[in-house]
Amino acid sequence: MGYVCWWIQLIVGSVCLSACAVKPVKTPAAPVAVAAPKSAPIAAPVAEPVAAVSPATVTEPVPVIKRASSRWVPVPWSELPGWDADSVSSAWGAWMASCQRAVAPWVGVCAEARGMGASADFDKRAWMQRRLQAYRVESLQGETQGLLTAYFEPVFEASRNRSADYPVPLYQPPAKMTKGQTWYSRKEIDTLAQAQTALQGRVIAYMADPLDAMALQIQGSGRMDIRQADGSMRQSRLAYAANNGHPYQSVGTWLIEQGLSKDTTWPGIKAWAARNPARVNEMLWRNPRVVFFQEEAVTIEDLGPRGAQGVPLTAGRSIAVDPTSIPYGTPVWISSSGAQTALQKLVVAQDTGSAITGAVRADYFVGSGQAAGDLAGRLKQPLQMWVLWPQ
Repeated sequence: MGYVCWWIQLIVGSVCLSACAVKPVKTPAAPVAVAAPKSAPIAAPVAEPVAAVSPATVTEPVPVIKRASSRWVPVPWSELPGWDADSVSSAWGAWMASCQRAVAPWVGVCAEARGMGASADFDKRAWMQRRLQAYRVESLQGETQGLLTAYFEPVFEASRNRSADYPVPLYQPPAKMTKGQTWYSRKEIDTLAQAQTALQGRVIAYMADPLDAMALQIQGSGRMDIRQADGSMRQSRLAYAANNGHPYQSVGTWLIEQGLSKDTTWPGIKAWAARNPARVNEMLWRNPRVVFFQEEAVTIEDLGPRGAQGVPLTAGRSIAVDPTSIPYGTPVWISSSGAQTALQKLVVAQDTGSAITGAVRADYFVGSGQAAGDLAGRLKQPLQMWVLWPQ
């Protein structure tokens, strides 16, 4: 979300979604190929496009690709569970958004892919099998199972004016705070006069609930409905702009450590806060990290918040990843089953978050609003991933 990054698990500490405020980072260097072990599965050779859907048999192994925090093992397309069942066309728009920022080795591939936009789903899948190689993502220790969580873009009511109903400010970055500076902590911002002085004139809007405000900061972006003088509502987006340089600390973990609650779901945290209003600030101050925002207009054709790659996220087709494992703009096949949902589908790596680390780790963007938030708050299940990389 300029990250977005799952917010209930993030809040509970099993994930931190962006204290997870997502911000663009440089694309990691191109992967370095190393020799594959003799037992590695054999995948399709580099070849001129042909009509056949099945890759041809190869005589030499495709090399394993090693990255900073993962290794990619070449596999046949038949290893991807559900590959023939998903509508790859539904992911094409998300991929083309990433192609607007294509870097090597994607420039030529993206040019060809744009020309496939109007093609049938069968033809797109066949083209991908000819043009790309599937690789199973593993940790450097060879682990293939990881974790899938979800995140969303929250929508909250807010006011331009402070009142008893809307007492919690959302700030632009302080005028004199420099990039990378460790600024005042959350508690210091709330209690020190010099911090308040530095933030004068930097308020964007006010929210009703301090827990919702912190959740918005953990998400890294969101939408707010501002009530106008005539009673109507106008929606705008709060996009990540900066943070105060402090590390994220989980309020859910704090509740457990204090022996106050074992229910660290978001509803459980809010229920505890409602029962213990005198200790809410104590809980909030456990997390010293504060995110500052910039306000953006929401247009009719708007898709979603911008991820770390700098392109709008697409609900159900964008994921946040560890960029040291998977570069931005890479098509990824995911397979995940759990109590909340079963997913076997094509997605695109377009975002990251401070809690999204490791080889087989993804945060699944599920959209905006309450229904998306309900799913994001509960989704936490095993994951397998395959990257689709140019031959």
